[in-house]
Amino acid sequence: RQSSVFAIPSRAALYADTSDFTTIEAWYAAHRRVSAVAMGTSDPPRGVSIQAFGIFAKIREIDQLLIARPELRGRVFESHPEVAFCQLNGGTAMALPKKIKGAVNPAGMEERKALLCRHGYEKGFLDQAPPRGAASDDFLDAAAMMLIAGRIASGEARPSPDPPLLDRFGIPVAIWA
Repeated sequence: RQSSVFAIPSRAALYADTSDFTTIEAWYAAHRRVSAVAMGTSDPPRGVSIQAFGIFAKIREIDQLLIARPELRGRVFESHPEVAFCQLNGGTAMALPKKIKGAVNPAGMEERKALLCRHGYEKGFLDQAPPRGAASDDFLDAAAMMLIAGRIASGEARPSPDPPLLDRFGIPVAIWA
């Protein structure tokens, strides 16, 4: 699903604001600053979604690790749940969204569960309540990512783009599925 995978922001945008946020106003102000940097430095020029901004601290952690420890670059792979579902669905995007206006879409969730079952998961496992702190859609996303991890380990996964691009530090830039 096109709107489910966010555009890659520039490294300048990623590091534009690394402060700890004490108020929601500070959070949104930082998001606006980062989006302005992204518009001027990303290709294509796009702002940063609030969802992407929400995981910037984790992206920076991995970025700093891969810069400092190049030997890990062959062991750390980027993927995305909707790209994973598309790959697992024979290269076709899921027909139904998993959320509509921020609320879980039961039909979209059932579509994903059926696909995961076709790839070896038990329906009862997928129907259980997610672990505390995780949403039901996050649970299914994690299940899809486990399948992609298996594909990576077995050599079946493919990067997009293929071959992966390299950034200025030599870090591969690709989404695997």
